[in-house]
Amino acid sequence: MVDRLANSEANSKRIAVVESCFGAAGQPLAIPGRVLIGEGVLTKLCRKKPKARQFFLFNDILVYGNIVIQKKKYNKQHIIPLESVTIDTVPDEGDLRNGWLIKTPTKSFAVYAATATEKSEWMNHIGKCVGDLLQKSGKAPTGEHAAVWVPDSEATVCMRCQKVKFTPVSRRHHCRKCGFVVCGPCSEKKYLLPSQSSKPVRVCEYCYVQLTSGSLPPRSDSMSRLGSKFNSNNLSDDEDEDDSSD
Repeated sequence: MVDRLANSEANSKRIAVVESCFGAAGQPLAIPGRVLIGEGVLTKLCRKKPKARQFFLFNDILVYGNIVIQKKKYNKQHIIPLESVTIDTVPDEGDLRNGWLIKTPTKSFAVYAATATEKSEWMNHIGKCVGDLLQKSGKAPTGEHAAVWVPDSEATVCMRCQKVKFTPVSRRHHCRKCGFVVCGPCSEKKYLLPSQSSKPVRVCEYCYVQLTSGSLPPRSDSMSRLGSKFNSNNLSDDEDEDDSSD
């Protein structure tokens, strides 16, 4: 079906509409062989709180952005190559239901669909697209992904020293290696994580010691070290420490 749609006029028009919704600030999306599989609104668990985002699934990339005017205008376009994506289901808890993790070497985050059926469809389609891409390229699934950040609201004190309480003066920071919410003194070090940045990024003291001693492989995985309070469905992702960031 994807092959049949690749060069169809209907597919070209659908992609052109998506491009127009992002405007001049968005990247061109129409390339030979690219097919728009589906689209919809998902709730993305961001650093401060869950936020609605518009997602577009293509056969080779996943695109999402902020909703300015539904079906008409989006901004802050993000493009994720599907070859690097792995997905994991997230258990339901409280108001956060029908979720799953989208994990890549550079960025990882949780999203939630409106219904269980919608979640299943998204996960099945993403999984099929990733599998097809890997089969065509002969590549193995990626074994590395960025840490999924613990939301600010889940930590009133530093998750490393357990002493510093967060206040307007004592800011929260995130370790780029484990995703923990940590205080300034516990995250003064920086370390180069090539999959995330070309420059050294903030890491907590624990991860820095492990990385520099060679006892911790240089992959970003917050899952294995999170305590029971910070289980997978309480995790979030963000790009920086600015309150206005996504």
